[in-house]
Amino acid sequence: MIRYLVRLSALCGALLIAVACGSKDVIPQNVANPDRFLYDRGEAALKQKKWLEAREYFRQVFDNYPQSPLRPEAKLGIADTYLGEKSAETLVLADSEFREFLTYYPRHQRADYAQYRLAMTHFQQMRSPTRDQTSTRDALTEFQVFFDRFPDSPLMPEVRKNWRIARDRLSDSERMVAELYMRIGNYRGAVTRLDGVLKDDPNYTNRDAAYYDLAEIYFKTDNKDRALPWYQKLVDEFTQSEYLEKAQERLKVLKAK
Repeated sequence: MIRYLVRLSALCGALLIAVACGSKDVIPQNVANPDRFLYDRGEAALKQKKWLEAREYFRQVFDNYPQSPLRPEAKLGIADTYLGEKSAETLVLADSEFREFLTYYPRHQRADYAQYRLAMTHFQQMRSPTRDQTSTRDALTEFQVFFDRFPDSPLMPEVRKNWRIARDRLSDSERMVAELYMRIGNYRGAVTRLDGVLKDDPNYTNRDAAYYDLAEIYFKTDNKDRALPWYQKLVDEFTQSEYLEKAQERLKVLKAK
């Protein structure tokens, strides 16, 4: 219900802006290609981060020139202006615009871009690891759609980089829950969480922390045989880690015994 009200409020605001801005004539006389004129003005405003101005130019192309080859690009431009503003309301509108583009133009040459930017509308809403991770999961879902639909896209390196950030955020969140369990003595719950992180995200950037936490749980519960492999794994995989020296000290003790 709250998301619906946010969307409705943002849509109403956008309509008011469009009415106010759309009343002026922005096309000079004797322009051969007015759609191109408007689109170029929109692109220039977008580069300057003049979101409202750019959006109005793009919207005029999309609304007034249904046969223009620039219409799909104008639709993306509208979506990009909303994403650029990064407010809660405009990110909802950006999501809607990118989804509409993919519905109208599923085979367009820039469909990969639209799918990536759709994922970024959720990426921009991700919260810290200690807070709700709904937006992180939504971003990962849309990134996966990109991987499935556009495996040969030139955007793949950038998408993978941001996917890794989102995936790390989710794994960090799970690891912090595990550490909370450790503090209150719920070691079984902590082990379940940490095992889940390493199974679901084997390339987790901060897995050294997960290795160390697992090793410490087993060490402190007098299960030294299970602790040793996790300390060893940390030492083998990481040449730099805040846990490296501690793991090496534990290994000396365990191996001495």
